Amino acid sequence: MLALECPTQSYDWGSADAIPGFQRRQPEGGPVAEVWVGTHPLGTAQYVDEQGEKRPLTGPAGELDFMLKVLAADRPLSIQAHPNAGRARAGYEAEEARGIPMDSPERVFKDPYPKPEMVYALSTFDTLVGFRPTAEILRVLMPLGHPTAKALTKQLRDNPGFAGIVKLVEGLLSDPPPADAVAEIVDQCRDALAEGIDIKRAYATAVEIEAYYPGDVGVVVSLLLNRLTLQPGEAAYLGTGIIHAHLKGMCLEVMVSSDNVLRAGLTSKHVDAEGLVLCLEEGMSRVARVTPQLFSTSTDVFSPTREFALSVTQSSQADPAGAILPHRGKRLLVCTGGEVAVLNARDEMLHLRRGDAAYADDSDGELRIIGTGEVAQAYVPSGAAGRLDDLL
Repeated sequence: MLALECPTQSYDWGSADAIPGFQRRQPEGGPVAEVWVGTHPLGTAQYVDEQGEKRPLTGPAGELDFMLKVLAADRPLSIQAHPNAGRARAGYEAEEARGIPMDSPERVFKDPYPKPEMVYALSTFDTLVGFRPTAEILRVLMPLGHPTAKALTKQLRDNPGFAGIVKLVEGLLSDPPPADAVAEIVDQCRDALAEGIDIKRAYATAVEIEAYYPGDVGVVVSLLLNRLTLQPGEAAYLGTGIIHAHLKGMCLEVMVSSDNVLRAGLTSKHVDAEGLVLCLEEGMSRVARVTPQLFSTSTDVFSPTREFALSVTQSSQADPAGAILPHRGKRLLVCTGGEVAVLNARDEMLHLRRGDAAYADDSDGELRIIGTGEVAQAYVPSGAAGRLDDLL
C-alpha cells in the first residue's frame, strides 16, 4: 500500500474552500476544482519511497486504466460530452498528425481513449444530464413568447424525437442567438418563476446559469436538458456521448483514465460545437442514477460498466474486526470521512484521514478498514477489460 500525494487542477469554476477543507488544509485564495488520483500523464499521483524521494505512481502501478477525482464546483461547468472509443482514437490521431501541442488551448483530444464516467455525490450535487423528452421540451418552450423560443418550438414539432433535439442543439450552436435575445428569454423564465410556474426546474436552471454566463447560448441549451440532484451517497453514470453540465456541489468522479472533453458553451475554454454534436449518441437520460449493490453489510458497490467500479465502505467501533473492502487487484482509495487504518493481507497498516488517498495492488490482497470513517475505492471489476487498448 502506498500513501499518495495527488495533483490539483485550478479551473475557474472550482471552489476556493471545498477541496482544501476536504483535505484538512487552509484555502489559498484561488479556486481548486479537482484532485486527480491516478496515473494520467497530465496529472500523475506521487508516493514517497523508502529513501524519502517522491516518485510517480506509474513506477509501481504502471499506466492504470481508470482514475479517481475529487471535484468541487462553485458554478456551472461547460456543456460537454465525452467521445466513444472510435471517435477518441480518430480525434487523437488527427490532432497528433496536425502537430497541435498537448498544452494548446485548441487541443481537444488529450489521449486516444473514451471517457465514460460516474459521479458519486459528497454533498448535494446538481447537474444537467441528457435531453428531456420531446413533449417536455415543448412544454418548457411554449410558454416563452420570445421569437427564438417560438422558432425552436416549431422546429421540434416538425422534427420530434432524439434526432430532432440534436438538430435543435446543432442549430443553436452553429447560429447562436445574440446575447440580448438570451437575456430576454431568461427574463421570461424569471417572470414565469415569479408567477409560480416552472417545468421541472427548467426556468430556474436558466436563470441560475445566466448569472454566471450572461448571453451564452448554453443558457438556452440548458432548457433542453434534464436537471438531476444527487444527495450525498447517490451516484449517476454518464456514458460516452451523453450531453451534460455539472452545476454545483462536490463529488467523486471515477472514469476511464482519459481527459477528452468536447465543449459547446458555458466555458472560457476551447469550444468544439461541431465535435460535440457528432459525439452525441444517447437521448433521454432519466436512468442516469446508479443503484448500488450491497457487499457484506457496510459497503455499497456502484458498477455501471465493465470499465470501472466504485465501492464505498463505512466502518465504526461497532465492528472492531474492521470492514472488508471488495476486490483484490489494483485499487485507488480516498478516505471520504473520519479516520481509519487500512490493513492488507500481510497486516501492514496505513492510516488515512478525510481527504487522504492511497494505492493498493494484487500483492496487498484483501483490504479491511478499522476505525470510524468512510473509504471510497475505485477499481476495474474482475473479469473486465484489463487494458485501455482493449476498449478501442
